[in-house]
Amino acid sequence: MRYFTDSPFERLMMDVPHGHSLAAEAAWHHEQQATGKPAAFSLSSKSERRSSLNSTLIIAEKPSVALAIAAVVGAANRKNGYLEGNGYLVSWCVGHLVSLAQPENYDLRLARWRRADLPILPDPWQYVPNEKTKKQLELLNALMNRPDIETVVCATDAGREGELIFRLVYDYCHCSKPVKRLWTSSLEEGAIREGMAHLKDAAEYDLLSEAALCRAKADWLVGINLTRLYTLLYGPTLSIGRVMTPTLAMIVEREKAIADFTPKLFYTVHLLCSCEAASERFEDEQEAQALADACNGQTAEIIRVEKKTRSDHPPKLYDLTTLQREANQLFGYTAQQTLDCAQSLYEKKLTTYPRTDSRFLTRDMASMLPDLAQAVAALLPFEQGLSLPIHAEQVINDAGVSDHHAIIPTQSVTAERLDTLTNEELNIFNMLAVRLLCAVGEPHVIEERTLTLFCAGHTFTATGKTDTALGWRIPESTFYGSIGHPREPDAQAGVDPALCEHQRFFGVRTVVKKGLTTPPKRYTEATLLAAMENAGAERFPDEAERKGIGTPATRAGIIEKLVKGGFIERRGEKIKQLLPTDKGRNLIAVLPETLRSPLLTAQWENQLRQVEHGNLASDDFLSSIETMIRDQVDHAQANPQALTLFPTGRRKVAKCPCCGYPVSEAEKGYFCENRECNFGLFKDNKFFAVRGKKLDAATAVALLNDGKAAVKGMIAKSGKKYDGTVVMELDESVRPCLRVVLG
Repeated sequence: MRYFTDSPFERLMMDVPHGHSLAAEAAWHHEQQATGKPAAFSLSSKSERRSSLNSTLIIAEKPSVALAIAAVVGAANRKNGYLEGNGYLVSWCVGHLVSLAQPENYDLRLARWRRADLPILPDPWQYVPNEKTKKQLELLNALMNRPDIETVVCATDAGREGELIFRLVYDYCHCSKPVKRLWTSSLEEGAIREGMAHLKDAAEYDLLSEAALCRAKADWLVGINLTRLYTLLYGPTLSIGRVMTPTLAMIVEREKAIADFTPKLFYTVHLLCSCEAASERFEDEQEAQALADACNGQTAEIIRVEKKTRSDHPPKLYDLTTLQREANQLFGYTAQQTLDCAQSLYEKKLTTYPRTDSRFLTRDMASMLPDLAQAVAALLPFEQGLSLPIHAEQVINDAGVSDHHAIIPTQSVTAERLDTLTNEELNIFNMLAVRLLCAVGEPHVIEERTLTLFCAGHTFTATGKTDTALGWRIPESTFYGSIGHPREPDAQAGVDPALCEHQRFFGVRTVVKKGLTTPPKRYTEATLLAAMENAGAERFPDEAERKGIGTPATRAGIIEKLVKGGFIERRGEKIKQLLPTDKGRNLIAVLPETLRSPLLTAQWENQLRQVEHGNLASDDFLSSIETMIRDQVDHAQANPQALTLFPTGRRKVAKCPCCGYPVSEAEKGYFCENRECNFGLFKDNKFFAVRGKKLDAATAVALLNDGKAAVKGMIAKSGKKYDGTVVMELDESVRPCLRVVLG
């Protein structure tokens, strides 16, 4: 066949059979991982290279994604660490292959934590390979620089983090070949084909990459400098994070509000007739009882009837944060568990890209929605026989979609494929499927009635609601019922529709009911995610694109870091509450408002978005971070009263003769707890060893307190024993020097 194009992908569209599978390659990859055999980095033979000139290298983020792409482009030949065929090579990263270097990579002296070395502000920044995945980086370097590779396609996850993963590898390998970008929200074959047919120029994503690198540098600057600073001030390692610390502060402040809350009693008077009507609240029980007595047995009249019809519009589709919140409420899943399930469903081609902050779809997707909704409904056992109108326009909003649209099921879903899911994955899929049916459904219509009654000179109110059209509530209620989690009905009894104005009730009865004000509720992952999403929102203009702290992609990881770091704990049954530990409370207690403030962090997040849109230079953003760090390093001082908040767990034996901090006994000796102080006495001490003695606790305490200690039974070179006084003096480097005084 003669081709009228130089594009290998367009040739592929003519030649490759539809639905080609790479199950064998997947099995090979898993076997390679299981055996731990290193990849051999030998490239194709000369003859192979001659027959495959002008090849294209596609780099995915994960092996599973690479296999999906390889199946579409016809790269069916298995190699060590990549697949090749039809003019394409397809390989993958394994997470971050290249990262920002640690301080000791710049200067070995920075391996030791000293305040005098702060702040650490790299210029220029350095990057290092991840040792665990270095072999895959070597492979990609070899592939990128292979003579026959003409173009490189970035096919990492279509988001800020995926862009950064690829760019760091590309730059580290000193590759200069042209780069195209595969940007897709689905791993379905059709979506990949469409994306490959319309590859973007990589330059279109330069600002996205710049914002991602800017975020990574900001997190490095804050984490490295302020963790070291406050650890040096207070002793134990105190991890400080740009987003993590303000999140912890919100949890600590909520717990303080609960502890400080004083419940108050209140009283309401209720008229009992054909409806139950309540008075306003009374703080004084006697006042409430007096009203009840005055109304008891009297006549009450309806003086006003208000009717209002309210349409509850269908809910929006899920973005990641909303999905995480509701999965926590329904199933008790952590944010990380939900993200893991959503990512797995995406890689299995059952749902679209999960790390999105949009709850809408684009105009070009409207035509497929009716068929998708009907197909999804047919797959759900609890929705069988359901027939609902489809209003696709309700979920279409091009302006509401930034990098990716809302999370929805794909057209690749079948009953057989659902059977392979774990219970957790199936629950998340069902949530996404039901939400699609709800979002394109009819409004839920409610009639609200409010009655105002007059009795003994006071007014009382009774309310009631009646469903007039369930609409989108039908698929939602059937799903909730199927998981044993029925929704609270919006309709409420209490007002007979037949009741009307001027109707009277004779001999009404009254009752006084007691109530108690309640404290704020502890955070769950659902409510914490909402708080993170909305932090500082009131201080931003309505047109601000992103508010809050963290991003949909990072919030789950932040919560997990707080748990693993011992700053918060999960407590409770199914829906776990998040409580600060003593370590978390103490950390927030010693930090200034600047580092605790969710508002400041929300401002930083908004500025990063401006960097992404080209409205703010990354250097200007990082400069503001550096200014804050310098201010902290210059002015932060330890609060002496707070030193007791961070016990080392070791026995304190004396004060340091150099700086006055406590000296505690460790396994190998007696050391000052001030990390900036170099003082220490080792138990395995050569001075005592050559004299046939070992430094014991009593001798160490005497040396520390008095600068000298009486030691009996020392052995001279001649072998004779003698008694003497060991005197300790400090040299210029605060190193203890010992000598013996006889007599």
